[in-house]
Amino acid sequence: MTTGSATSWNFTEGTEIAPGRTVLKRFTSLSELYETYLVWDDHRFAIMVAKLVMPQRIGDAAARQGIEREWRALTRLQHPIVVRAFDAVRDGPHPHLLLEHLEGFTLQSVVHRQGPLPLEQLLPLALHIASALHYFASEGCIHLDVKPENIIMSAPPRLIDLSLVHSLEEAAKINYLVGTDSFMAPEQCLRGEGPPITPAADIFGLAATLHFACTGGVPFPRPPREERYTLADRFPQIEDDPLPLPSSVPSALREVLVQALSRDPRDRPTAAEFAIQLQPLVAQLPHRFVMTKSGWMAR
Repeated sequence: MTTGSATSWNFTEGTEIAPGRTVLKRFTSLSELYETYLVWDDHRFAIMVAKLVMPQRIGDAAARQGIEREWRALTRLQHPIVVRAFDAVRDGPHPHLLLEHLEGFTLQSVVHRQGPLPLEQLLPLALHIASALHYFASEGCIHLDVKPENIIMSAPPRLIDLSLVHSLEEAAKINYLVGTDSFMAPEQCLRGEGPPITPAADIFGLAATLHFACTGGVPFPRPPREERYTLADRFPQIEDDPLPLPSSVPSALREVLVQALSRDPRDRPTAAEFAIQLQPLVAQLPHRFVMTKSGWMAR
C-alpha cells in the first residue's frame, strides 16, 4: 500500500519492530501520525504491512485513539473488498497494526501513471467499492475517507485505511472536519452546521473518486491557495456543481455520478441503489475478465 511523499523519519531495513517482525522497506506517507512499512513476520512466515505510530507521536492521544479505532473497525468490518488486519501492538516502543500486504498500486497512482480508467475497468471497480459501502452502512458504520488513495487496484480492488470509521451515532455528533478535502461530502465540510453525517457521505466520496477515475481530476477544483478566503474556497462542493464529465462517459453513468454528488445527502442513492443503477451498463460489458497490472479488466 502506498501513499504520497516521504516524511523525515523512518526505520532502516532490518529493524525489528516486534519479536519476529522486521522491516523490509518503507512506504511513503503523508501522515503526521503514522508510518507504513513492508515487514517480514516470522510467525505467519509471510510479508505483511505494519502501520506504526511515529516515535514522536507515541504519547499523542490522537495517534493512540486512531490505532484503536482502526483496529476495532478492522476486526468488526470483515468484507472481501476491505483490507484485513491480523494483529495490534498497543504498547512498547513501536505501537502498530499488522495488515495484509496487497499487491497493486493505489487508484490514484494508476490514474496518474496511465490516465483515466476505461469503462471495462471502471464499472467493476464501482460495483466492488459500492458493495463494501453497502456492508458498512448495514453494520451502522461510515468510512468517511473514500478516495483514490485508499483504493488498492488488486484483484479484486480493496478499500483500505479505516482510521476514520465512525458509527452512525458517533458521526451524528461530529462537529469538526473529518476526511480528505476534495472527496469530503458537503456535510463533512460544515463542522456540524449542516445535515448530519450519514452513509450518504461515503456515496459522495465514491462518486468523487469515480469522477477522478474518469477524468484524472477532482470534480470540485479549488482556486489557487493564495486566492482562498472563505470556507467555500477550500470546499467548493459546498456551493458549486461538479465539473462535467467528458462525452466519452456514458450518459447513464454521468447521471448516476451527478446524483451521487448532490449537495443534499437525501438526494444521493444508497450504495445498493448506486450499484443497481449501474447494472444495465455492466450487462453490456464483455463477460470475460483478465488480470492486468492494475487490476481486473473485461475483454
